Amino acid sequence: MVRELGHYIDGHRVEGTSGRWGEVYDPCTGEVQARLALAAGEEVQRAIAGAEKAQPEWAAMNPQRRGRILLRFVELVNRNMDELAELLASEHGKTLPDARGDIQRGIEVVEFAAGAPHLLKGEFSDDAGAGIDVHSLRQPLGVVAGITPFNFPAMIPLWKSAPALAAGNAFILKPSERDPSVPLRLAELYSEAGVPDGVFNVVNGDKEAVDLLLEDPRVKAIGFVGSTPIAQYIYATAAAHGKRAQCFGGAKNHMVILPDADLEMAADALIGAGYGSAGERCMAVSVAVPVGRETADALVAKLEERVKALRVGHSLDKESDFGPVVAASAKERIEGYIQSGVDQGATLLADGRGLTVEGYENGFWVGPTLFDNVTKDMSIYRDEIFGPVLSVVRAGDYEEALRLCSEHEFGNGVAIFTRDGDAARDFASRVQVGMVGINVPIPVPIAYYTFGGWKASGFGDLNQHGADAFRFYTKTKTVTTRWPSGIRQGASFIMPEGS
Repeated sequence: MVRELGHYIDGHRVEGTSGRWGEVYDPCTGEVQARLALAAGEEVQRAIAGAEKAQPEWAAMNPQRRGRILLRFVELVNRNMDELAELLASEHGKTLPDARGDIQRGIEVVEFAAGAPHLLKGEFSDDAGAGIDVHSLRQPLGVVAGITPFNFPAMIPLWKSAPALAAGNAFILKPSERDPSVPLRLAELYSEAGVPDGVFNVVNGDKEAVDLLLEDPRVKAIGFVGSTPIAQYIYATAAAHGKRAQCFGGAKNHMVILPDADLEMAADALIGAGYGSAGERCMAVSVAVPVGRETADALVAKLEERVKALRVGHSLDKESDFGPVVAASAKERIEGYIQSGVDQGATLLADGRGLTVEGYENGFWVGPTLFDNVTKDMSIYRDEIFGPVLSVVRAGDYEEALRLCSEHEFGNGVAIFTRDGDAARDFASRVQVGMVGINVPIPVPIAYYTFGGWKASGFGDLNQHGADAFRFYTKTKTVTTRWPSGIRQGASFIMPEGS
């Protein structure tokens, strides 16, 4: 039976009214499992109006009480973890353990955001001038919005919404059209936890809904995660309309393997980081950079052996290492990149094209693909493929490896595997990438540090989660105070000084 999905506005699920629909597929079978209402002006306007009406009362609630509501929400998410994970896996295609990890990394940020009373503290200076005190306040922006991608349908919406809500804002989420059910369910759990009607809304849609959020003056800030071209568009459009924007784009994450590295450990790390979630992660390692011929030959042999043992299967199959990609168009795009790698002269060691899974022949399957002898002028190196494709780019020495990582247009994440502390320290200091792992293949920071890439991977001054999230979702007000002492000095026409 094909379900119909609408929106979540003013504390309730509502049907779509635009007459426009999208289709939500089961990636394992290739079949349509839901019809999704695509919002037009009426639904977006209703969500914004409801958020604007509800926000002042939510902001007036003290931060500690808002934090308690977020902790109740965490409890509800944990209680419903199995349901959420199965729902997520059914629409995205990632395995159940990976789906649980998606949700868990999201609620870690909610737990951090519950510490809002400390994070919202301002500053105070006693006797900044003669009889004058100065203090600052952090106040919410009002109505803010998040536009989030298909690959983390729980984690990224939680990364965006929890700090915004903790800071006293109302939030409108525009999730991906490909896997909208988990965001809608999270909205219900926010309400059950005690978030007032109108404070958290979900509006499903496409570019039409996005543009309405970007252009409406009542929406004060936009957070986005997705591809670089769209990140650039949203950042520029938001700025043109006087909004704050925090936009994260594509990635091409390298992992450097020095000759002294533990190659067994490095190979295992590459397999997990390169092929987990079918490579549909912005922090997936898609480029291995072994230093020296001997290191490269030994590493490639270990990778070939491990790739052949990988099992691709249904998301709910406990034996599956990873599942299908999210859509038929994604499968077609990835297979096109594999062919371009062959055409441009890379050595194809494992070919993921043409894979079928028994009983699910119409699913969106792409097997693990491994290239050797990839060069930096090839499309499979330059572009973000967003699939289970790992490229080995051989470096002659450490400096060449460092340049490869630093000169790529994307600067999201990078890793180095070595036993040499001096080399690791030098690499972390000099590499031109926003997030660095040392013997850690996917260096996603924990919730109380910030997440963000450099160059074409990130647009905006402030990163996701950590203290930056509260800076992004609040505005600073500075108050200068003097109480009358009974001594009148008359009017002064001199610019006030601090002394």
